[in-house]
Amino acid sequence: MRAHVAEGSVLRLEQLTKRFGDRAALDKISFSVNSGEYVSLLGPSGSGKTVLLRAIAGFEAPEEGRVSIVGEDVTRKPPHLRGIGFVFQNFALFPHLSVFDNVAFGLRNGGDKRTESDTRRRTLEMLDLVGLNGLETRGVHQISGGQKQRVALARTLVIKPKLVLLDEPLGALDANLRMRMRVELRRIRERLGIPFLHVTGSESEALAMGDRLIVLDRGAISQFGPPGEVYEHPANPNVAKFLNCYNVFDGSVQGDAFVTNHGPIPLARRVASSTPAYAVRYDRLTTRADAGAGLSAAYIASEYLGSAIMHFFETPDGKVVELEHHLSNGPPDAYEAGRTYRLSWRPEDGIAFV
Repeated sequence: MRAHVAEGSVLRLEQLTKRFGDRAALDKISFSVNSGEYVSLLGPSGSGKTVLLRAIAGFEAPEEGRVSIVGEDVTRKPPHLRGIGFVFQNFALFPHLSVFDNVAFGLRNGGDKRTESDTRRRTLEMLDLVGLNGLETRGVHQISGGQKQRVALARTLVIKPKLVLLDEPLGALDANLRMRMRVELRRIRERLGIPFLHVTGSESEALAMGDRLIVLDRGAISQFGPPGEVYEHPANPNVAKFLNCYNVFDGSVQGDAFVTNHGPIPLARRVASSTPAYAVRYDRLTTRADAGAGLSAAYIASEYLGSAIMHFFETPDGKVVELEHHLSNGPPDAYEAGRTYRLSWRPEDGIAFV
C-alpha cells in the first residue's frame, strides 16, 4: 500500500507502528490530513481505528514512526502539548459540572493565562456554535444524549485545536439524531476550517461525511481516497466486503472468465489483488432479464428498507446473495419462497480481483 502523505499538511503520519505483544495493531501507517479537510476512518472491529487515534493524540506510544502536527514532530510529546482536540465515544463529560463549566474546563486548566471574562466569552461562543445557548447552567445529567455530544464537541473546540479527532462520536445516538449531527459536524468544520479525523464503524456514515475515506484492516490501510472512488472501485475483496454493498464470490480466473462454484462469469473489470475474488454490487442485480453475467439461486426472504426492498437468495452451496430494488424504479417483483431464479448483471458492473 503506497503512502498517502502530502507536504504542508496539518497531520502527517510516517510509518507509524504499534504492537501489542506479537500483534501489530498499527503496521507502518502513513497518511496526511490537510487544512479544513474532513477525513473518515472506517474499519471493522479490531482493525486498529481507536489505537490509531490514541497514537495520534499521544495516549499510545508507537514503537516506530512519526506523528507531525503542522510540521512539528510531536511523536514523543504528551497529549496536552500537541494542540489536538479529542471527542471520545462516551463523551467523557464531568458529571458534577454544568454544561458551561464542562466546556470552559480546558480554558481554565490550560497553560494559557486568560481572564474569566475572556473564558466566559469564548465558552458562550462555542455553546452558540453547537446550538446549546441557553443551556449553560444545566447539569449534564439534565440534557439529552445529542446535547451531551454537542457539549463534548464544544469542549474540544473551545481550546482552538489544530486538529479534531472523533472516536465514533455518533454511536450512542438514535438514527434521526445521527443524521442531524452528521450535518452539524460538517457545518462546524466548514465554519471553523479545522480538519476533522472521524473514526466510525458505519460505512454509510463514512461515505456521507468524509472528503476522503481511509479503510483500515488489520492495522494497515487497505484504501485511501474520495468516498465515491472507494465505493465504486474497491481496491481488494476486503474493502468490497466491508463496504457492505457488494456480493463477493470466491473463485479463480480461467481464460476470459472468473469461475466460481456457481459457474463462469465473463470478465470485464480486473483489479490486481493477492486474494482472488469476484464482487458485484447488490443494486446492479436483476431478475427481469439476462444482462450477460449471472447465477441461479433460490429466493429466501425480503426486507423493507423504506426507499428500497432487499431480496435475499441462496445458491445451492449455501451462499446468500443480495439484490436491492429501489422503489423509485417501480414496484418490486414478487418472488416465491424456495423457487430458483436467474440473478444477472452486466459484466462491466462486476469486479474481478485477480
